[in-house]
Amino acid sequence: MRNRLNTPGEIPNMGIPEALASTMTMDEQYEWHQEYLRRRAVSRRNFLRGSAAAAAVGAVGLSPFGRRAYADNVQLSVAGRHVGFGEDATSQLRFGAQLSRNPGSTKVFLEHGPTPALGASTEAEVRNLLTQIPSTDGGVLGAEQFYVHAPVDHLGGRAQHFYRWRTSDGFVTDVRSAATAMPSARNAVRPFRFTMMGDQGTDETPTQPAGVQTGDYDDMYYSADNAPTVRHADNILKQIIAAKPDFHVLAGDIAYADPSGNGQKPEFVAHGASAPTGFDKFDPFVWDVYLGTIEASASNTPWMFATGNHDMEAAYGTHGYGGHLARLDLPGNGPRGCPSAYSFTYGNVAVVSLDANDVSYEIKTNTGYSGGAQNSWADSTLARYRNDPNIDFIVCFFHHCAYSTTATHASDGGLRDAWGKLFDKYQVDLVLQGHNHVFERTDPIRGGKPTKAAKDNSTVYGASDGTVYYTVGCAGRPRYAFQSGSPETYRGHEVADTTVPNSFVWDSSGAKQAEAAPWSRVRFRNYAFVRVDVRPGPFSAEMDVVVVDEYGHEIDKVTYRRQAGR
Repeated sequence: MRNRLNTPGEIPNMGIPEALASTMTMDEQYEWHQEYLRRRAVSRRNFLRGSAAAAAVGAVGLSPFGRRAYADNVQLSVAGRHVGFGEDATSQLRFGAQLSRNPGSTKVFLEHGPTPALGASTEAEVRNLLTQIPSTDGGVLGAEQFYVHAPVDHLGGRAQHFYRWRTSDGFVTDVRSAATAMPSARNAVRPFRFTMMGDQGTDETPTQPAGVQTGDYDDMYYSADNAPTVRHADNILKQIIAAKPDFHVLAGDIAYADPSGNGQKPEFVAHGASAPTGFDKFDPFVWDVYLGTIEASASNTPWMFATGNHDMEAAYGTHGYGGHLARLDLPGNGPRGCPSAYSFTYGNVAVVSLDANDVSYEIKTNTGYSGGAQNSWADSTLARYRNDPNIDFIVCFFHHCAYSTTATHASDGGLRDAWGKLFDKYQVDLVLQGHNHVFERTDPIRGGKPTKAAKDNSTVYGASDGTVYYTVGCAGRPRYAFQSGSPETYRGHEVADTTVPNSFVWDSSGAKQAEAAPWSRVRFRNYAFVRVDVRPGPFSAEMDVVVVDEYGHEIDKVTYRRQAGR
């Protein structure tokens, strides 16, 4: 009998019987799912098409396109705008958006230029994402969504570029702008800021299919300790917008169209029903709501995504990432076949996105899918950045936690085994994680052990002290608890001894191994994000990492310092 590869409730339930699904990789589940659908074909005439809301739903205010969004006889419209960096972040921007319906022969253009007068026009690529998933009522939900993408290259460093979307039948968006990354040449680097969080989701209820209600596929299903009237994801997004970052990174578990999170076969679950064993709940129209929600920030600020366990959507190929390839533009300069492994530079900081699903010991649906290619790429990429005299700080971000102490997931030994020595070898300064729905920060770690106590407002020297790990899975999803007897400890609420004696780490067999965590320094069981302010200099460089809660209060700060060019 094959070993279990995934933990119930941690990857999307896509409809495969549990006894079978628990032993299947993501690719095997995708093939099972395709065979299932071949036996239960749905005519595309019966698909729910477009995005966000159908006329039959009758909901107001939840759709970026309005009540008649799916009707084929209304004007084509564009919403859910988002911007990212290309492979060369200093010269390339990638513009994406969502269409309200099948464009047919209607063309879509990105009009853009260095001023609001624009001047250039690029015909957009239309990506058609087809989804067919079984439903708990015995039928199959068919969805057809359309996304547009337009690359813009050959821009200057940190150049503001203006744009709008236009359709050939007359729809035009307002003009917005985004900027490329700052070059890394030391004499060109100026102070800059970026923000980060993970595990976001949305506070809005999707309007497709009809009958979905609050709490089915959104963040609004909190227990009594967190009233559902508090819109945490919205609060965090507002704080990020107010921070005015130059770019933003999200460490996986993005929209939660798959709230079960196991990477199993997808099934749409109607209100009041539950997914059968072996299936993950899945509603592709959650993505419509999500892209509309983040548009206020992502249409002006490049958002860069990693993938988490809830982002393995077995309805699609490419290890469950096929939906992301339709919706998003990831740089593509990582190892082949690993779309969310990539890197870019902004000034004197190198940012490396890694796919923790490839190395996880806890949730094994995609473990090992790269055949070791991602780890080899991480080794060579980190070496290149550490040997670059124009790069001072290296920041890695991914989903699962190498070091965390919550009672739900705690630490994943797969990440430690795959990347811990690399982070030590190349003196990675900062690791940003999600997965656990809390905020937690470690002391600097080297060789698996803390090197010193880094209290609030302390200074860490990455060359000698080691790597500090942040868990920031607190962007909107219901919060987790820390281990019994281990209280929160943060600014104004410090405890004398922050050691967690009763945490655990997942081992290669998928079992929990008890461990003490003397490295746990700050624990905050509420909603927050990270704001990073970088101050380059000719002789030394500094990076302030500040943790801000959903109401704008700072709860922790560490300054990272390096000798320039070392």
